[in-house]
Amino acid sequence: MILISGATGGIGSEICRLLGQAGTPFRAMARQQAQVDAYRKKGTDAVLGDFDRPDTLPAAFEGIDTMFLITPPNQRQFEQEITAIDVTRQAGVRRIVKLSASDANIRSTVPWAQTHARIDHHLRASGIDWTILKPTAFMQNFLWFKDAIAKGFLPQVAGKGSVSWVDTRDVARVAATVLSQDAHVRATYFLTGPETLDMNATAERLGAVAGRKVRYLDLPNPLLAALLRVTGNSRWMTKGLVNQFADVVAGHHDIDPTFEIERLTGTPPHDLTAFVRDHRDQFISSPRQRADAAQFRPTAV
Repeated sequence: MILISGATGGIGSEICRLLGQAGTPFRAMARQQAQVDAYRKKGTDAVLGDFDRPDTLPAAFEGIDTMFLITPPNQRQFEQEITAIDVTRQAGVRRIVKLSASDANIRSTVPWAQTHARIDHHLRASGIDWTILKPTAFMQNFLWFKDAIAKGFLPQVAGKGSVSWVDTRDVARVAATVLSQDAHVRATYFLTGPETLDMNATAERLGAVAGRKVRYLDLPNPLLAALLRVTGNSRWMTKGLVNQFADVVAGHHDIDPTFEIERLTGTPPHDLTAFVRDHRDQFISSPRQRADAAQFRPTAV
């Protein structure tokens, strides 16, 4: 039996959908009873579990052979995932498939990149079989800037750096594949989209689907930080995001496409045009633009 932590998040919920579609037995774990009840109403095995409350975990792990480990970036991420790994070992779970990050580094100035590196080290030394997935920046992060993009601007601090943006749907597809197979023990997979784009090219793709010109604004760090704060990000998250793009991306430290998604799943990953097309209503500001976009069929890249 497979346990999916983070089952109500974007990646976790998509993994649950894919496993259910394939008829693969799994159990969804959520932190709130209402979320558990919602899964059970759909006929899905679901259980209450919270990494901040270790007493909730033994029941969640009962009968589990493999766990998918994911937590959102937060200031307790290290403690949460270390607890999950240690309780998993005590429960006799055989394997953990962990979501990490492509820029994980013990000396990174990006807090979650440093945290992922520390957790990865702990997992590899735990004695549990492991598989580590390391995706690049998510395409879904553009939704944070949807209002600015709808007005014709892509704000960032990435200079001339480029990113192999990856769609979280493809990350989930890899996770579902790896969780369902036994051939990935002690493997680390770097997951990217099919191409590397700088911010000017990214803005062009966004505009082509939205049906209007989108211009990349290379902002000073404090201005992007202010924008991120206005869109609801915490000070901790804001500082990390600014460091990530001003250092990792602008410094040309992102990785080139790896094509691991297609190799592992047999299906190519979404490119940025496909992602924006699937979410174009969120990047459009007026009813007229929405009507025009509904008729627009961009050429695949």
